[in-house]
Amino acid sequence: MRAYLRHLGLGRALYRLYHVPAGILRDSVKAGGPWQARRTERGRIEMEAAARVLPQPGAHGDARPIPVHVLTGRRFWYQTAFCLHTLSAHARRPVHPVIHNDGSLSQEEAGCLTRLFPAARVVPLAESAARLEAFLPRDRFPALRERWDHYPNIRKLIDPHLGSHGWNLVIDSDMLFFREPAFLVGWSDSPRAPLYSVDVQNSYGYSRRLLDRLAGSPIPELVNVGLCGLDSSALDWQRIEGWCRTLFEREGTSYYLDQALVAMLLAGRACAVAPAEEYVTLPRPPEALECRAAMHHYVAESKRWYFQHNWRRAIPRPE
Repeated sequence: MRAYLRHLGLGRALYRLYHVPAGILRDSVKAGGPWQARRTERGRIEMEAAARVLPQPGAHGDARPIPVHVLTGRRFWYQTAFCLHTLSAHARRPVHPVIHNDGSLSQEEAGCLTRLFPAARVVPLAESAARLEAFLPRDRFPALRERWDHYPNIRKLIDPHLGSHGWNLVIDSDMLFFREPAFLVGWSDSPRAPLYSVDVQNSYGYSRRLLDRLAGSPIPELVNVGLCGLDSSALDWQRIEGWCRTLFEREGTSYYLDQALVAMLLAGRACAVAPAEEYVTLPRPPEALECRAAMHHYVAESKRWYFQHNWRRAIPRPE
């Protein structure tokens, strides 16, 4: 029936005429309604302006740096700034970020990030594209290359790890740290197992039965790739390409493909799982305003608390 409706074009019409408007209304209600949405947008604009004058985090003496990878661009650079700034401030460590430009990051925005983090390296899109040609030629990896072209989230898996060696930590920009992230720092200092954070629900975009079968063993529950540490040397890109092809053939594309792929990579493995009570995905009141956890990951409707309130905690107060 699904295939028949798709053939008639009715599935797409139903999606545009019903599911999209219903989703917008549902998201508006979750975000607090139009008035709160306006307040959230004002806060977002103020956050972007504040990022341009954010002071450098403390020098932290000879403390061991935390290496991280982050994908960012025009829409997210200021969130990247606050994320890395709060990580450095509360870990009391310098942060050495590798910033992967999604192609939209301007020189001025990149300059703001390198001013804050002098040890940062900004990877231009052309360099990422050249690495793709070297390691994932389009004739052998058509599924991964098509997704890299049209699905930015896959770049969080490909760009930091392709052609790299050893353990690498990738973090999302829409995070803030409020206390010492001891678990994360400990993993960074001595990684021995893959790291991930805990989601509020399974968001893989594909049936568990298919994912388990492709992975060869049951995938873990509640994988969120906002924090994701993997051994780049251990990634089998040919296998990942095969997974993608099968997923697309059987169940189509999904917004959550990146999480599905990481969950399959972790199937049957012992992992370092960030404690959910300390590394909170989608914080809700009272935690969303009290900020007692070490870290918040502001997905979905929790961006209300992120943009209206919590980034302001990172602004140094006059003594």
